[in-house]
Amino acid sequence: MSTQRLPPDLFSGLSKHPDGEGSVQVQLDPDMRIDTAQVFAIYGKGGIGKSTTSSNLSVAFSKLGKRVLQIGCDPKHDSTFTLTKCLVPTVIDILESVDFHAEELRPSDYVYEGYNGVMCVEAGGPPAGTGCGGYVVGQTVKLLKQHHLLEDTDVVIFDVLGDVVCGGFATPLQHTDRALIVTANDFDSIFAMNRIAAAIMAKSKHYPVRLGGVIANRSVKTDEIDRFNDAVGLKRLAHLPDLDIIRRSRLKKSTLFEMEPGPGLEEAKQQYLQLAAQLLEGVEPLFARPMRDREIFDFLGFD
Repeated sequence: MSTQRLPPDLFSGLSKHPDGEGSVQVQLDPDMRIDTAQVFAIYGKGGIGKSTTSSNLSVAFSKLGKRVLQIGCDPKHDSTFTLTKCLVPTVIDILESVDFHAEELRPSDYVYEGYNGVMCVEAGGPPAGTGCGGYVVGQTVKLLKQHHLLEDTDVVIFDVLGDVVCGGFATPLQHTDRALIVTANDFDSIFAMNRIAAAIMAKSKHYPVRLGGVIANRSVKTDEIDRFNDAVGLKRLAHLPDLDIIRRSRLKKSTLFEMEPGPGLEEAKQQYLQLAAQLLEGVEPLFARPMRDREIFDFLGFD
């Protein structure tokens, strides 16, 4: 089954209640929908390896012949450095340099080509304690649409800041076909995964985004991940062990596909290629039943 963009008239059947009722939300401009590419958003606990996962997955898609765009959604703007070998300027930095006159910008001002042709954008974010990350994501997509860059793209990956699931940092979900959660086999990662799954399910009431599955990362075993998945209706799509070569790839500012041979490297590369192929073919949407905080606290406890 191929992942298809859902038709605009599908929106008429979605929830009639305001998106994010009772909280401050960034609403999606209908004209800003990404309707020319398969779109994936990568979420997970802070420090769990989302950028590593996103960058290697981007390369895997490109190795399968796809035109890929990776959008980093973190003020640290470090999502794409293993692809570009540097910290590229953010969209917000570039907009500020022209006093937010977007018409003065060219694609080359904020889009950078990375390894194997992966196109890289760092949305950036507002100064700490001010503004909204959702606005930044919205402005980034608006620029990409205005410059017709999405028309030549097969796959878009949003690499999203930490496990923040407020209205602002849930904004990429408004553009996404399938949301993926990166987790390790530990209490904190699975606790965060549960809350992220709840946020994705909430957005799915108003937008076509659906849960795609779970990527186990930095874990020798996956027993706790699998036990939790079985309990709430999630599914593990891939498993990347805690390999030293992955750690070294970050230090070398490289993706795994550029590293010299080492223990576990070929297996890790195959995991990413298989995951990319699976996502391109289309993964069935998951309708999870996230636990309440106290429930998952007790579920993950040990005697």
